[in-house]
Amino acid sequence: MHDAIAILDFGSQTTQLVARRIREAHVYCELFPWNTPAERVLSLSPRGFILSGGPASVYEQSAPPLPPYVLESEQPVLGICYGMQLLAHALGGEVTPAARREYGPAQVKLVGETRASHLLDPLQEHAQVWMSHGDQVKRLPAGFIALARSANGSVAAMGDPQRRLYGVQFHPEVAHTPAGAEVLRRFAISTCGCAPTWTPAAFIEEAVADIGATVGEKRVVCGLSGGVDSAVTATLVHRAVGDRLDCIFVNTGMLRRGEPEEVVRTFRDQLGMELVAVDATELFLSALAGVTDPEQKRRIIGEQFIRVFEREAERLGAVDFLAQGTLYPDVIESAAPDRPDARRIKTHHNVGGLPQRMRLKLVEPLRYLFKDEVRAVGETLGLPEAVVWRQPFPGPGLAVRVLDEVTWERLETLRAADSIMLEELEQAGLLRGETQQAFAVLLPVRTVGVMGDGRTYGYVVALRAVTTDDFMTADWARLDPDLLARVSNRIVNEVAHVNRVVYDITSKPPATIEWE
Repeated sequence: MHDAIAILDFGSQTTQLVARRIREAHVYCELFPWNTPAERVLSLSPRGFILSGGPASVYEQSAPPLPPYVLESEQPVLGICYGMQLLAHALGGEVTPAARREYGPAQVKLVGETRASHLLDPLQEHAQVWMSHGDQVKRLPAGFIALARSANGSVAAMGDPQRRLYGVQFHPEVAHTPAGAEVLRRFAISTCGCAPTWTPAAFIEEAVADIGATVGEKRVVCGLSGGVDSAVTATLVHRAVGDRLDCIFVNTGMLRRGEPEEVVRTFRDQLGMELVAVDATELFLSALAGVTDPEQKRRIIGEQFIRVFEREAERLGAVDFLAQGTLYPDVIESAAPDRPDARRIKTHHNVGGLPQRMRLKLVEPLRYLFKDEVRAVGETLGLPEAVVWRQPFPGPGLAVRVLDEVTWERLETLRAADSIMLEELEQAGLLRGETQQAFAVLLPVRTVGVMGDGRTYGYVVALRAVTTDDFMTADWARLDPDLLARVSNRIVNEVAHVNRVVYDITSKPPATIEWE
């Protein structure tokens, strides 16, 4: 059994990044909603606790409290943002609204007996960090000292080294806090004494065992999209249940150009998996007729996916389980029911978009993994490089990249534009490493243009390319202007009904990577 850290989730949109950083240090961790029963959390035998950030204020009547077992355990504790304020409040300190709220990049200065704790050793004396808070710890609890202060003089980090209790007002989990990952690694390994034994190989072994215990002797169908998430899921399930797995690939009509044929060629012909290919284009387009709201699109697509799987499962025989490649960012952004304090950003078709009543039981071995972790697992499983490094593609497909009613004409227009962008990026060597996700979007507006001395009134295509290491924060890719000009020129010349191309230069946050 691995040494473990328990992360209590108070609703922050970056809580999963805390888990990701701890796992990057090869330390096992689990994330629990703050109100999870104590016995469930303590069954992990955690060697330390991390309290996440969250949208609440500790002095609000409805604010989530600090579960008593955290301090009663006498294990190390690290509070982040709201977690720091909650720790201070629970121990008799004072938290008040800040005179100057801090959002975004900030400078903190290490002060007092910082080095006595060693926790902040990775930070420079004047450190760049990422803040996102409107409250502050005005008075420290008894036994605590200030370890760092913001430029406005407020406490940016506090600690009681003797009791191994710490709080940081900034977010060490995000990439915008240089050395923040090392702070979390130091807490897990040095402060909590965890052994770094958590690896992709260890995950595979435990995931296969868990799937086998869950499924027993029953049969499983797996929704296979062709991406790394579903491919890793299918491979893990296959290792657990063998020929009791049937993979189902559903062509919704909203895939990229040439993708249906490529998926069948890769998984049936190259990997030798039992693959049932279903063309459900008409079914999905009929269900989406007249729909423009993105949330409704996702819910409709989620339900139709499940209904197709259920029909195919019934045709195949006695099938009780559906495996799908749900990832942790999907769960976080959907603010699923097991995270009641999170704020929903958008509904993912495979989380909040699922119908309430389902005959099949879900198997989701990747539900608490991040994209880079899934790729590491895929490489360890020996999957082809083309599968492991395929760029992410939303489950609803082009339906959420056509920002209007989904019609076959609009899908074909977008498919052609998207294909040109990906082709040019691939030729420039930018589809792996330089851009983590790139695509085209068909906007619900038309603009006047001039082609062949004549007036046109055509669609606008927006190009989007981002760089990210976790898909929870992202920056727009600084693509070569000559490349963008080439893509734009090809689109307006080769794609009918399009006369204008724009490039999205918005980061995440404030935007999401997808437009819908």
